[in-house]
Amino acid sequence: MKIPLTGGCQCGALRYEIHAEPLSVYVCHCTECQRQSASAFSMSVMVPRSALDYIKGTPRRWERVADSGRIIAGDMCETCGVRPVNHPLANDKVSILKPGTLDDTSWLHPVGHIWTRSAQPWVPLPDDAVIHEGHPADMNALIAAWSAYRETMRAG
Repeated sequence: MKIPLTGGCQCGALRYEIHAEPLSVYVCHCTECQRQSASAFSMSVMVPRSALDYIKGTPRRWERVADSGRIIAGDMCETCGVRPVNHPLANDKVSILKPGTLDDTSWLHPVGHIWTRSAQPWVPLPDDAVIHEGHPADMNALIAAWSAYRETMRAG
């Protein structure tokens, strides 16, 4: 993983940089993520909101109520409609990056799964992952698991 992390939308009109290491990488199985990804789940990369900068284009902001009942604002490209980043309004310190929009995805390794009660029955959940049936009360276990994973990678 090379900081800054860079990425953008599908058409290239919206580009971003992340100037800090992610706080966690996990998989979300909520029905909203299933709809957004048009798949069984969506990966999420939690980053410090203060580390996110758009370097090209201006995203359109869209707010919605998530399955958890929390309000989430999403940034999307007005041209192609890709939504690379979500901002939970309940926590103004973090943003949730959709890692398929990253230029380099080779380092991604999810350490947990949330909203598993909505998971498709054919999706296997790793025994060593942090598992939450719904939205966790806090993200501390996911952050700790990512930190431990990163330490093992550095020790290599």
